Amino acid sequence: MIVPMKKIIALLLACLIFPGITLAADYLITDYGAIGNGSQLSTKYIQKAIDVCSIGGGGRVVVPPGDFLTGTIYLKKHVELYLERGAKISGSKDRADYPKFAGERGLIFALNATDVGITGYGEINGNGEAFFKGDNAPDRPFLVMIKKCSKVRVSGISLKNSAFWTFRLLYNDQVNVDGINIYAHVNFNNDGLDIDSKNVTISNCIIDTDDDALCFKSDSSFICQNVVVSNCVLASNCNFIKMGTASVGGFRNISVSNCVLRRTSESRFRFWERSVPGVKEPVTGLAGIALEIVDGGIMDGINISNIVMDGVQTPLFIRLGSRSNSAGAIRNVMISSVTAKSVSRIASSITAIPGFKVENVVLRDINIQSPGGGEISEYTAKVPEQERAYPENRMFGTSLPAYGIYLRHVNNISLYNIQFKPASSEARPAVYIEDGHEIRIAGLKAIPPMEGVPLVELNEVSGLSFESYVPGQQIPLLFRVRGVQSNCINITGNNNIRRLYELKDLAPKKALTIR
Repeated sequence: MIVPMKKIIALLLACLIFPGITLAADYLITDYGAIGNGSQLSTKYIQKAIDVCSIGGGGRVVVPPGDFLTGTIYLKKHVELYLERGAKISGSKDRADYPKFAGERGLIFALNATDVGITGYGEINGNGEAFFKGDNAPDRPFLVMIKKCSKVRVSGISLKNSAFWTFRLLYNDQVNVDGINIYAHVNFNNDGLDIDSKNVTISNCIIDTDDDALCFKSDSSFICQNVVVSNCVLASNCNFIKMGTASVGGFRNISVSNCVLRRTSESRFRFWERSVPGVKEPVTGLAGIALEIVDGGIMDGINISNIVMDGVQTPLFIRLGSRSNSAGAIRNVMISSVTAKSVSRIASSITAIPGFKVENVVLRDINIQSPGGGEISEYTAKVPEQERAYPENRMFGTSLPAYGIYLRHVNNISLYNIQFKPASSEARPAVYIEDGHEIRIAGLKAIPPMEGVPLVELNEVSGLSFESYVPGQQIPLLFRVRGVQSNCINITGNNNIRRLYELKDLAPKKALTIR
């Protein structure tokens, strides 16, 4: 590329006047041989522009309007890949054009680079339908893979049609993602944004994917931590906001706020209405918020707030399981100001496995509408433990014994100002708790289930305080208490209730205190 003499003189003068300034130039990929006709492979020409830019001290590698076909291109230190409006980078449909690098394949790849970026207004398209071989097919390229880098910025661009996960952030430090648009529905495992990094900010993004939209992962002892997500629109045919499945190191100090979760634009592969009873609509997602530790890691310090969701089967799914020899831990989670419309009978749940507890969780100001229609057989069904099962909202079956929320193996859980409203009659309690300790429920507002079914079922529960039920209509039975270990259950400040409690299955007569 020939830089005009006037520009060189201007830059030299700027350096003399401002000694701290560094020389940076634009490197136009067409000056190095790239042709944007959509058919000629331009890999080596784009790479040449990147290499020259990096060697020269850095700057912008500019993709002008046109369709540039390429295999893997590698970002280098101090290089910003800038796509002008109308510019398109298209991924080759030949796997041979994606050599393995650090054990991975990717269209845009950065490894061990400092100060790198992908910015502008153009599109990166993976042509992922060319690699379609079914669910979990191996050896497909990511669309964008950033690994072991620092000071990363990605903004403005559109990422489309990945062969595998769309945008993978792995083991990075200091990442800013702002205003990008992700659309991926041409293949299985089309995740949107997968984060396994630290000190990350993500904002103002629109993500519409077949698989998980916003997915935090921890593939190793590296802890995914210090992440802030805000002001995003998320759509998924699977999970919308997910931590897991990979959870070896765990997740720490993560905030997600001010996000809208909506139905995807299309669903080519899932057909949940055919396999999940109660789901009648062709486009739905699994869990709105899914927090999972199943590989021995620790989840600690999670705050999710101001979320609106529609078209989800299960609004909240929190699971501590074990696919290995250790169950890890989930603690100190706050979820608040959530409005949700669910489309299945798989209620929200917080569960662990025997011998372990999900601890210190606060749910506050939650409003959930559900379809209703739960039956007595679903209320009385025994829920399997599924200790080593893959964590998913339907891992216990296609319904749960509660229509609002089901808790099992939990400690120190607070439910404040929770509203549950089924659209049709229910034969299940609003809240069902098994093996729960130190539980606080205040300001519950829920539609009473059918005659003979309690609003709240407790089984082996101790240290529960319940106050300020918000009456909408008369409650035939507030509590049913089961289990010899149930004790220290305190009920205060309730009215418009025909019967406060019923004791069953060896529950001690002195288990409850009424005030």
